[in-house]
Amino acid sequence: MDALLAASPILVAGILLLGFRAPATVAMPAGLVVAALVSFFAWKVEWITIGASVMQGILVAAGLLWIVFGALLMLATVTKSGAIETIKAGFVSVSADRRVQVIIVAWLFGSFIEGAAGFGTPAAVVAPLMLALGFPAVAAVLAGLLIQSTPVSFGAVGTPMLTGIGTGLQDSTGGLSADVSARAAELGVDASGFVAHTAFQVAALHAVCGIFIPLTLVCFMTGFFGERKRFADGLAVAPFAVFAAVAFIVPYLLVAWLLGPEFPSLLGGLIGLLIVITAARKGFLMPKQIWDFPARNRWPERWMGKVDPEDEAKHLGKRMPLVQAWAPYLIVVALLLLTRNVPALKEFFSVTAVVNVEDIFGTGIAQKMDLLYSPGFLFLLASIATYGIHRMTRRQIADAWSLAGKQLAGAAFALLCSVPMVRVFINSGQEYNASGLDSMPLTLANSAAEAMGANWPLLAPFVGALGAFIAGSNTVSNVMFSQFQFSTGVNIGVSSPETVVAAQAVGGAAGNMVAVHNVVAAAATVGLLGHEGDIIRRTVIPMLVYSLTAGCLAYIYVWGPGLNLGTILLGVVLLGVIATFFLLTREKGRENTDLAPARA
Repeated sequence: MDALLAASPILVAGILLLGFRAPATVAMPAGLVVAALVSFFAWKVEWITIGASVMQGILVAAGLLWIVFGALLMLATVTKSGAIETIKAGFVSVSADRRVQVIIVAWLFGSFIEGAAGFGTPAAVVAPLMLALGFPAVAAVLAGLLIQSTPVSFGAVGTPMLTGIGTGLQDSTGGLSADVSARAAELGVDASGFVAHTAFQVAALHAVCGIFIPLTLVCFMTGFFGERKRFADGLAVAPFAVFAAVAFIVPYLLVAWLLGPEFPSLLGGLIGLLIVITAARKGFLMPKQIWDFPARNRWPERWMGKVDPEDEAKHLGKRMPLVQAWAPYLIVVALLLLTRNVPALKEFFSVTAVVNVEDIFGTGIAQKMDLLYSPGFLFLLASIATYGIHRMTRRQIADAWSLAGKQLAGAAFALLCSVPMVRVFINSGQEYNASGLDSMPLTLANSAAEAMGANWPLLAPFVGALGAFIAGSNTVSNVMFSQFQFSTGVNIGVSSPETVVAAQAVGGAAGNMVAVHNVVAAAATVGLLGHEGDIIRRTVIPMLVYSLTAGCLAYIYVWGPGLNLGTILLGVVLLGVIATFFLLTREKGRENTDLAPARA
């Protein structure tokens, strides 16, 4: 009963979003009300504490809106300056094929941005950039969310590992908990070495699960947005898609092994980007036929948002040089790298203009807002620098600010409801309640662990995904559940309980595909507010398959191969992939046969 009550806010929001296709502006307020009622009546949390959690959520949402505004302002700036036309031409010069473009921009450039900034920044950068390249708004958001998987565990220079797992495995004194310390001593490593050891297992699990993410991207583009709505059209670039996956994953794994958890996604994305663009320019594994979306005037209204950079840019003058057009994005990347990796700059940006709201309503709940360290401020700086680099007029600058401000207003309400629901959900633990119950997330996880027993590694990634879904962060999910996952691994008798923690982290990364306020934030950058349910309906299946694959691999690792549940389920997943590939290939072959007489 406790588990059912704990799940009720998520169930209500999920049913409204997915079942009734309600917008987040309806689903998340309903979830917030249910979370508050359950917290008060079942968990015995005082109303003042619930109010403090809501206020904390509002502050977190304000930080997210700061990032969203920066992304919107940058898109509006490069649109009004005319740079978008040059950027589009640059990608067409690599390949006019939309399947190739989505792999380069979303998978590789997005992974690089994830490694540098994390916390939803890739979707805020990738989605509006792809919109500007001529992708439907829904397609742009889906691409930005689907890549929120493999690179996420090492986003923001390794924060989900260093802070998420590192903090999640600590006791009240700030050191490793007793059972984790014992395992670290057995391995002969200290606390940081244990996190690095676990992080490499995370990278290894991601390497297997992520190999088909680029192919999934292109099949989504062709299946949902193609002229003939055929997933099979994506298979024509399968060799290139797998090549792009390997170009990222190999350096990603090597960096995780040799350098630790800070740079796998950052360097993997950068090295992969250089390799793949060079190969594409030389025609390596390029498709023989160019694939594109239908003409824009034939797009259904549900594909399009309220942001249309093409309308703004098409009447502008001649195109500027490519480097000049890309300058805003290059500036953002440079600022992200400098402020995250140069100690003096990191210290300045992270301690200047910090808003600390402590002891909200006397409850001990607090929240910090980094105004300068936030990617939102870096987007703002890059936009201001662009005014001079692109020689923008005062009218163009004013129009960019006006456009970004109008688009931001629509995102505010949904985020100001969804994030407070998350904080009420999380802030229900024994330090805040009079019931003696664990927090709602831990109650759900404990119930699942009791039901699964030795099969728990299969479910561990789904708990991580749940944490990311409700918190919108792999880091927060790892903080919430790492110790629980490790202790469960010890209790069921596995020899390497850190593998269960690694499975948790992989699931927490995959959960970003469906995290509600990530979806809301990404949708807001392309004017798609109100379509969150439709977006999650499409990203939930890749998330589930990704998490199940990670669970099977973790199960096989801790219990060994053989005729067991993990091996059987992994076989089912592989057979499903092979069967899907075969059916789609057969469908494509049948169509080619049907068209042969017409061509003759």
